Amino acid sequence: MPTIDSLSDRLVDYLDPAMVHQVRRAYFYAEQAHEGQWRKSGEPYVTHPLAVSSILATMHMDHQSLMAAMLHDVIEDTDVDFAGIQEQFGAAVATIVEGVSKLTHLEVETKAEAQAENFQKMVMAMAEDIRVILVKLADRLHNMRTLGSMPAHKRRRIAKETLDIYAPIAARLGMRNIQIELQELSFFSYYPMRAKRIRHAVSNARGQRKDLITNIEKSIQMRLQQEGLNCIVFGREKHLYSIYLKMKTQRKQFVDIMDVFAFRIVTNSVDECYRVLGSVHNLYKPVHGRFKDYIAIPKGNGYQSLHTELFGAKDITIEVQIRTKEMDAVAMQGIAEHSYYKGSGSSDIALSSFNRARKWVQDMLEMQKRAGDSMEFIDNVKKDLFPDEVYVFTPKGLIYELPPGATAVDLAYAIHTDVGNSCISCRVNRRLVPLSEPLESGQTVEIIRTPRAKPNMAWLNFVVTGKARSSIRHFLKNQETDQSIQMGKRLLNQFLSQYGVNTDQVDAKKMSDLLEEASLNSVDALFQEIGNGNLMSYGVAIKLRPDQDASAESKLQRQNLAIEGTEGVVIQYAKCCQPIPGDGIVGYTSSGRGFVVHRISCKNIRSMKDDPEKCIFLEWSDDSEDEFSVSLKLEVASERGIIAHLATTVSAVGANVLKMDLGEKEGLLCSVDMELGVKGRVHLARAIKKLRALRAVSRVSRV
Repeated sequence: MPTIDSLSDRLVDYLDPAMVHQVRRAYFYAEQAHEGQWRKSGEPYVTHPLAVSSILATMHMDHQSLMAAMLHDVIEDTDVDFAGIQEQFGAAVATIVEGVSKLTHLEVETKAEAQAENFQKMVMAMAEDIRVILVKLADRLHNMRTLGSMPAHKRRRIAKETLDIYAPIAARLGMRNIQIELQELSFFSYYPMRAKRIRHAVSNARGQRKDLITNIEKSIQMRLQQEGLNCIVFGREKHLYSIYLKMKTQRKQFVDIMDVFAFRIVTNSVDECYRVLGSVHNLYKPVHGRFKDYIAIPKGNGYQSLHTELFGAKDITIEVQIRTKEMDAVAMQGIAEHSYYKGSGSSDIALSSFNRARKWVQDMLEMQKRAGDSMEFIDNVKKDLFPDEVYVFTPKGLIYELPPGATAVDLAYAIHTDVGNSCISCRVNRRLVPLSEPLESGQTVEIIRTPRAKPNMAWLNFVVTGKARSSIRHFLKNQETDQSIQMGKRLLNQFLSQYGVNTDQVDAKKMSDLLEEASLNSVDALFQEIGNGNLMSYGVAIKLRPDQDASAESKLQRQNLAIEGTEGVVIQYAKCCQPIPGDGIVGYTSSGRGFVVHRISCKNIRSMKDDPEKCIFLEWSDDSEDEFSVSLKLEVASERGIIAHLATTVSAVGANVLKMDLGEKEGLLCSVDMELGVKGRVHLARAIKKLRALRAVSRVSRV
């Protein structure tokens, strides 16, 4: 068990005496604050923060991180508050401690929601100081090491949370040492029987493999020495959880996994990495398609290395990773290797890893702001924590890393939210492809944009990144609100115009009284309620009319309101009569749905179309360019190829065939139901004229 004295002896190797003194002072402060508190294992509670600090000390973290680790449970478990820590140890330490502290006193419905709230708070703290996550990971690692004293059901819950969230975060930040230990400990707690069996099998196989690994290692080392390359070569032991995942996902037997031998070669420079690659390819034959250059194109967490697979002697496969000493340090410790915290210079590789981590945290913060609730947020984060990278290029040569299954829409939002919001199509390797087509590594993707474009709700069915999903939902939510407000204002102004005023000219006292009566806090909220159909614009206009025009109520019966057809969520088009531009139309106000537009001749609206409290007469705007669906019923001669003939005829006039069904036959005739996409009545008339001109068509009517 570590002591503060043994920890201090280690710290003097890389920290100034004054900094070591500050760490010791934080320890004695925590010891006093936690006095009388004990862990489940029976040890004094202060042994936990001391162990967390020890873990961070092995990474050579700065003294503020070590102090925060000593104090990370003080706010949660004692009477000491943020101000007390800030006064004693400074704002930076207090901020890290507050970020790490768990929100155990939140009143939430479920444990899952509590975990999501905790993680959301931690992300916000990480955005201020990324050391928060380093302390949190060290805290979780020590808790996992001492998990044996917890009841079985708690062990499983904590292990599942660690596998789902904390191990992937460590991987995302490039902290492979932490990631592997968290996974191994969680594996033994969550799947104890499977872990023991695999460990036993590995132990049995190790004896048979030892000589073979040694021989391969010597062969590689000798070849590199012949080439004048002074490198370190050593075999890598496969980890139990990694073996389990490969057996599960690849559906392989244990013997197939253990037949692959892994080696790591550490060099002194990038140039040597590529020379070593050539040497091992001369020694053993490379496996086709199994080479990856993560030096030229680093992973999202800053990881850099050359990966290759070779055919060795005796039908075995050899996995080889080649990287420099700096790359190896970053691969093991990730952002913890960055010397930004340590008061010394930093290598370009470590700095790149740190900057990538900062960008990932900023992206998470953006998702957090746009998420509807904490559960939606953590769902988006989980999707981003399990990438199996796909690398694509922009036409300018920029490289973007995306998860598998990502589409051009995911790439557009990865570039910038505005690019995603305005994209309409894409070219992959100069060829137009659907936005929903999954991208593959190495493709060059060009995003085609237009200022009038808007995100489509259907995109949510195929985007895979959390940023794309949260951005689309955020836009659609705001769009619905904005359109409701605009529509409500237009409707109210339409009626107020009969009194010679508009919404900007009504009496402020009357507006204030109306808002209070309706329990609304702003004029925009009033417009939104009208636009959503929850308040009648007719009745609101009467309450806001000027006093001298009280007799003008009878004027408010028929006023046409122009619509473009692009209002989307606020205006819906009735499926019973399918109105299109050119039809006489009337809008029925439906609570919570805004306007439902019907044709004037629709029988479903006939009984109420003259009631101004329920319906408003509408007219089409000249700017409408949308496509509207309309149904036709045809009687045609039953002959070979008639369906294709009808579709070709409709397409020739620019109409879009949305659906076509062949009905029952009556002798030589049969009925056909067609649903077309047209721009308006004139466009529809051209399509009907062409259909009637066909010899096989005897009758065409609009349904």
